[in-house]
Parts: sequence; structure tokens; C-alpha cells
Amino acid sequence: MRFLGNKQLASAVGLVLGLLCAVKAAKVNKHKPWIETTYHGIVTENDDKVLLDPPLIALDKDAPLRYAESFEVTLTKEGEICGFRIHGQNVPFEAVVLDKSTGEGVIRAKDKLDCELQKEHTLTIQAYDCGEGPDGANMKKSHKATVHIQVNDINEYSPVFKEKTYKATVLEGKKYDSILKVEAVDADCSFQFSQICNYEIVTPDVPFTIDKDGFIKNTEKLSYGKEHMYKLTVTAYDCGKNRASEDVLVKISIKPTCKPSWQGFNKRIEYEPGTGSLALFPSMHLETCDEPVSSIRASVELETNHIGKGCDRDTYSEKSLHKLCGASSGTVDLLPAPSSSTNWTIGLPTDNGHDSDQVFEFNGTQAIKVPEGVVSTNLKEPFTISVWMRHGPGAHEKETILCKSDKTDMNRHHYSLYVHNCRLIFLLRQDPSEAETYKPAEFHWKLDQVCDKEWHHYVLNVEFPTASLFVDGTTFEPFLVTEDYPLHATKIETQLTIGACWQENSGHDNETETAPEPTSGGNARMAQFFRGNLAGLIIRSGKLENKKVIDCLYTCKEGLDVQLPEEVASSVKVEFNPNQSSLTVEGEDIDAFDKVMQHISYLNSRQFPTPGIRHLRVSTTVKCYNEDACVSVPDAEGYVMVLQPEEPKISLSGIDHFARSAAEFESQEGVTLFPELRIVSTITREVEADAEPEAADGADDDPTVQETVVSEEIMHNLDTCEVSVMGEELDGEHESLEVDPSQLQQHALEMSSSNLGLVITGVNTMANYEQVLHLIRYKNWHTEALFDRKFKLVCSELNGRYISNEFKVEVNVIHTAVPVEHANNAMVQPNFINPVHHASVDLSGHNLMNTHQASVVPSAATIVIVVCVSFLVFMIVLGVFRIRAAHQRTMRDQENCKENEMDWDDSALTITVNPMETYEDQHSSEEEEEEEEESEDGEEEDDITSAESETSEDEEGGEPEDQQGASRQQQLEWDDSTLTY
Repeated sequence: MRFLGNKQLASAVGLVLGLLCAVKAAKVNKHKPWIETTYHGIVTENDDKVLLDPPLIALDKDAPLRYAESFEVTLTKEGEICGFRIHGQNVPFEAVVLDKSTGEGVIRAKDKLDCELQKEHTLTIQAYDCGEGPDGANMKKSHKATVHIQVNDINEYSPVFKEKTYKATVLEGKKYDSILKVEAVDADCSFQFSQICNYEIVTPDVPFTIDKDGFIKNTEKLSYGKEHMYKLTVTAYDCGKNRASEDVLVKISIKPTCKPSWQGFNKRIEYEPGTGSLALFPSMHLETCDEPVSSIRASVELETNHIGKGCDRDTYSEKSLHKLCGASSGTVDLLPAPSSSTNWTIGLPTDNGHDSDQVFEFNGTQAIKVPEGVVSTNLKEPFTISVWMRHGPGAHEKETILCKSDKTDMNRHHYSLYVHNCRLIFLLRQDPSEAETYKPAEFHWKLDQVCDKEWHHYVLNVEFPTASLFVDGTTFEPFLVTEDYPLHATKIETQLTIGACWQENSGHDNETETAPEPTSGGNARMAQFFRGNLAGLIIRSGKLENKKVIDCLYTCKEGLDVQLPEEVASSVKVEFNPNQSSLTVEGEDIDAFDKVMQHISYLNSRQFPTPGIRHLRVSTTVKCYNEDACVSVPDAEGYVMVLQPEEPKISLSGIDHFARSAAEFESQEGVTLFPELRIVSTITREVEADAEPEAADGADDDPTVQETVVSEEIMHNLDTCEVSVMGEELDGEHESLEVDPSQLQQHALEMSSSNLGLVITGVNTMANYEQVLHLIRYKNWHTEALFDRKFKLVCSELNGRYISNEFKVEVNVIHTAVPVEHANNAMVQPNFINPVHHASVDLSGHNLMNTHQASVVPSAATIVIVVCVSFLVFMIVLGVFRIRAAHQRTMRDQENCKENEMDWDDSALTITVNPMETYEDQHSSEEEEEEEEESEDGEEEDDITSAESETSEDEEGGEPEDQQGASRQQQLEWDDSTLTY
């Protein structure tokens, strides 16, 4: 080495250093870069920076140690990270090195990301160092790491419904758990923003609701009649509270359900009285919803329990009804309407809520005694007791309906009809007989009808030793008959009572039914009081009621009827109950069944039916071929409204003031009270004033003004006419009211009289009542102190439902002892002798007759008497012969025209003046026939003519005496043709 030069030494040193550097360089890029194996990144749609976990950092061991003070760092590229490479096609990301020395980098989106297109990306990434040789072979790359990038969503989209319109159809009357589902979607990719959190029905006040899943259901049962279709607006919200861009329309149609039921049924059916039968269901048909039915059964019920005694019946007196039904003899009414002759029911409470039904109330403290002689029942003969009764509930005490017991001393019950524990019991004790053996004495019937608080008709036929009971026309046999000994022979009088039993309170013997009961507030001698309602209590002696009469008494005047069409008469069966308040229809063919139902009608045969509601119910049972009730048909309910009938106005008219001589009052025939009585019944209707062209003045100004329009006369029956004495009662010693009994019997009428007057009863025509009333005569065989007598006549129909006007008649007595007074008045004051035709009854609106107010003959003053006596003496001296001739001529005129002007009593050479018109009792039978013919041919025309002719006579100063008017009445005029002055 000594022998080398300096130049050679330097070359050697450089070579060594070069070798050392080469060796060193080969060691620097010895290692590959290192990165994590997996990365997770998040990027938001509107951002390009990906947040990685862990951060993207590449490490290379070839890089010098930082901060190493003993090591000199050589500026080489082998330890630096030059980049990151992402593998894959169309990867929307890129990796960028932020610091080569530290290896820090980021991943960025190349373009704007769309989560809705792809919300997750997976890619592979590698890191590269910078150790590149001349051929690039020295560059090192790391292993491949997986990067998972999630694209975060933003709420950029609103919900959108899948359908533009939603439709559904539901059946009425049903509540659904879900009718339909609406569905909206959101284009956002995230769960939060793409989820629909809420649906809402925007349309207010609809019976629907929607849940968070979009299911719509109804909140109430829907009705097709109320709404055919509902239109709803629905919206949706996502969980980011974005509302749907467009609301959706939901249409829900209501389909009427096919309900098995009666169709075409009107609930209110109006019935006009007097129109005959009325079809109740003219358009009715049964809907079975196409079910194959094998049989149909329908029950139609007409409920009339609230009308009168169970339904609409004639309200004539019970005795009259018995006669109408054929029981005309031996009938005694124990509960008659109070009148002057039948007054024992006066004071007994009545039920005035029903249309003139004579119903009496018994509250447990009141009873009545029937006067002696009203009933004379021989218990050995057959007899019948009938009564209408409403009772309930049952009590433990006996409640007497009818009782005949000892009047004094003892408490024996001879016979009685009473209620005890919902049993009807009839007690019948036999009269004393030779054989003291047991005989039937008590008959018991246990009946639900006794205590059901409804009206029932009871008829008890007693023909000892048997007793038969009919309740509402149906026969019931007694379930128990007890026996007892006959009564002991006594001379004690008996007492017949109604509503309780008459018995002593002091004690009782062994034959008494029960111990006497103390009473409060009533007669201390009454016991076993009845609580309920009674009507039409009748006893008929000597004959039993037959089934025909019983059915007639019970049968309603209203009910159901059906006229079966011929084509369906054989295929449908119809049955009625006894009073025709219900019927049943059975059949197999629906069409035939419908036709029968359409022919069911309501009929009320009363001329004046009770107005009000009659409820209707149709109950139906439908069976299928398996004999089960496969179709349930609800009851069809409605009502018949019976309209108010046009009420008749009964008018009595005739001569209301006349005079007769005292001799006529004292004669055998007496004086006819109502010689020209006329009974007329009319109906008036009210109409609006503007309906008539000739309206009254001022009618146009007031639209509420109404005027009465007179209709034609109507004919109907009367059942009572009562003649009452006005003023003092009749004195039986010298005055009476009489009617020929044969005439009453001929017209099937009865009469009862008292000192207050007389009452004629019985259902008969107005014409027959007229004829009988024409025959009523008043007799007075002690007329010295009598100057006038006043009477009042009132007629009624349907037991007082329709009452006539009060027709008052005044009869004056002309005393022959002072004839001057009447003669002088007749000549000097003719204005008091105007003809009188009619009663002062209001007949406004009636075109029957023109009424004239009756003129009253004035009482004589003293000075007038003096003048009259002087004038009478002058008349007698100068004109007695001519007066007799005039009197004879007057009698001839009476025979020709049946008119009477004045009567002359020539026995004392005095003048008897008859200032009023009347019939004479001495008319021959030929004259009566002529009068009847004249009344039949032109009664109404004659009355009008009479009124007109009288008016003209007054105006013209009088016509010749022999000129006859069309009327049966004549103006009194003085005949002075034979007098000289």
C-alpha cells in the first residue's frame, strides 16, 4: 500500500465508497408499504369526502426513522408513499395522497353520489411507494385492502302513492276491520327517510279512520239510504315529516245489503170513515235474498186494546145491543146511563176517556144498590148474566161484581158473582125446598183474563144445576163445583147490589160466606168491594143467551179482512181469530204469498168510528228445505190512523109555542106536545173562504177566515129521546105524560117515566122516533090554576156521543071562564098571533127551512081585560049566529086542508081562540094517511114554501082565508066577514 500513489489511493477510496452506497441503496426499498386490511367509510349524498375508519395511512419500513439524530437521512424516494390505487371498473371514488412522507391519504367521490342508485360501495385499494429504478422494477406496492363505503341519505324525496285513486265497495250495516289499504312510497334510500310513518284522512267528518299502515276502516255502520258513496282525501308522511307531494282520492261505495224483510210497506195508513175496506199492504212483497225457501208463515195483528172495551164497537146501551143481537125479551140493564128514570148510577165514577162507552169505575170504596122491582129473577128458571169487566191484578180479598143478599137481620148471599185470587166465582144458593140435600152452590173458573187488566166480555148461562161461562165468545167449563144446603125459609127481603155485597155489620150466621168487613169512607153495610171497571151488566131472565147472540155482543165493528184472488186461493191458507183482529197466512210460493198479503184490508163498519191509532204488526217465519228457519225476517210495524169522522148535527124543530083550551087538557086524549116535530141530521164541513167565489166580505183580507158549507142530510139511528118537565115536577095526582104502549112496541122502543118526565130508549131510525114523539100527550085534569107548562126534548145517538139541541115547547091553557082576554087579543093585537113553526135551534148554514122566532101570547093586563070583556059582549049580541056559521065553516076547512085556526066552545056562548097551529086529536084515519103521504112527497119543499108564504102574507096584509099554503101550518086570522059594526 506504501508503493501506491496518491492518485491511486483516491481511486480506491471512491470505489469502496461506491460499493458501500450501492449496498446501502439496495437495502432502502426493501419493504412494501403497509395499510389496513379493511376500511369502512361514510359519505353523504351532497358531499365527496369519505370519512374512513380507520383513517387511510400507508406505512413503509424503508422510510427513515424520523427524529433519529444519529442517523443522517438521505433524501431518497424508497421510503415515501407515492400513491394509492383503487381497483375496479367505474368506481366513483379516487384515492389521493395527502402527505407522501407520512403516507396519509383520503378517498373522494369523483362525481355526485346518489344513494337511491347505490347506497353502498365496496372497493379494493393498494398503496405504492416511490422506490422506482430505471426500469421501475424497484417500486413496491402494498397488499390489497377492502374498503366499504356507505352513502348517507338526505331527505330529498316526498312520499308518493302507488295508485292515483283507490276504490272499495262495502255492504251497509256492517263494521269492517279493514276496508282497503292505501300505500305510499318514498324514493329516499335510507330507512329513516324512505319509511312512511303516518297516513291521514284529510276529509273532515267522515265515518272512517286510517292507521299508520294505511288500512282504512269504518267507525260506524254505514247506511245506503244515508249515503251511496263516500269520497275521502288521504295523505302520507315519511319519518322525516315530509308530506306526500300529492294527496290521493279514495272512493268507498255503499252497497245495500240484501236483508230478508218486507218491502214496500207504509208505516202510516190513513183510513177515512165510511169508505169501506182499505188495503193495508197494496205494494208489499217479501224479500228473501234468493234463498230457496220451502214455506212461509206470516201473522198480521191489529192492536186495538186501547179503543173502548178492546176494540171499536157500537156504543149503544147494552140493552139496545142485546136487542140488536137478537135478545129482545127479558133483558134488564143494571148499569144504565144516568137519567131521570134510571138514577141509581148517578154519582158513580165513569171512565170518560173512551168514546161514549158507558164504563163505570169501582175503586174499592163505592158500590150501588139496584132499586126494588128492577130485577125479578126466579132462580128456578134459566137466566143469563153478562158483563164487561177489566180487573187486575188479583187480590186476596173477595171482590163482588153482583150480589143479592138479605136486606136485614141476616147476611145470607142468595147469589153473587165475584172475583177471588184471579178466579171468577158464581154463588147460587137454592131456595128452601122439601129435600134438604146438597146441591151445587159454587162454580169456580180459574182464568188469566180475570187479572190481566184488559177488557173481556163474560156471559154466564145458568140453568140449574149447571152454569156455563163464555169469555170473549169462548166456552170455559168450571174446574171446581162445590155443593151446599138450600137456604132456610125466611121472610127477609133481599137487596141487589153492584160493586160490593150488602150485609149487616153486627154479626153473621153460619151461612155467611165471610165475616163482615169494616169499611172506610163508604156505607158501613157494604163489604167485599170491587176494584176495577164494569160496563154493560145485564140480567136476562127466563132464557139463555145462545152462541150467536154472544158472538154478536163481542164481535168488533173493526177488523182485518182479505179477499183471496182466485189464482192463489188454493195455494195459500188464511185463518182468522174470532174477532178478526189477527190472521195468519201460510203458503209455499212467494209470489202467491205476496198477492194474498196485498189483498189484506182494514174494515170499520161503524158509521162514526172512534178516531185514533190502531197499531199493526206483521210477524214472519220462513223455512228452507231442511225445515230450519234459514231466513230471519224482522217484524214489520206500522199503524192505521182512523181519521176523525164528520160529526152529525142532530136538529129538532117544530112548533115551540101553542095554546089549547082547558077542556083539551082534561080530555081523555090530552094535548099533543110535538105535533109537527121534525128530526134532521146534517154534516157540515169547513173550507177556506177563498175556495168559494162568493166569499163573505172581508174574507180576502184574512186568509184564516173559514165558512161553513152545508152538506146533504144523513140518516142514522137514535137511541134515546128524553122529555123533561121544566119548572115544577109533574104532580101525579092530576097530570101525566103518556104514550100509546102499542105504538112503542110496534117500533121496538121502550119507555120509562117519572115525575121529571119520560125517556124513550132503543136503537131506531129518526123517522120512527119522530112518529113516536108525535104521539106524546100531556094530560092535566085540574087546570084551574094552570096557565102554561114548559117541556124540553133532547135526543141522542150512541149513548150520548152525539146530542141534539134542546127543543123547548111551551103550552098555554085557554080558560073558558075568561074568553074575552084571548078573543080581544086575537083581534086587537094580531101581531102576537104570528104563526110559529120551528124551535129556536141554530140552523145557520142549513138549507132546510127558514125559521121564525115564535111569538109569545102576552099576559093580559087589567085594563085590557076590561076592554076585551066589553068588546066580547058586543060581539055576542051582534054576531052569535054568524059566529056559529063561521065556526062550522072553519071545521070544514080543517077537514080539507088539515089546518086549525081556532076552536069555539059554544056550550057557554064563548069564543075559544087557538092562536097557534097544531094537529087536532080528532083527525080521522083518512086524514092521517093523507098527512103521511104529503110528508113523504114534499116535506122539505113544503117547509120552505110555508116559510116563504107566511112572509108574503105578512107583507101583503093577508090572503083570503081559503087560500092554502104548502105548509102544514097556518096563520091565525080573524074572520070578520059576518060581523056588523
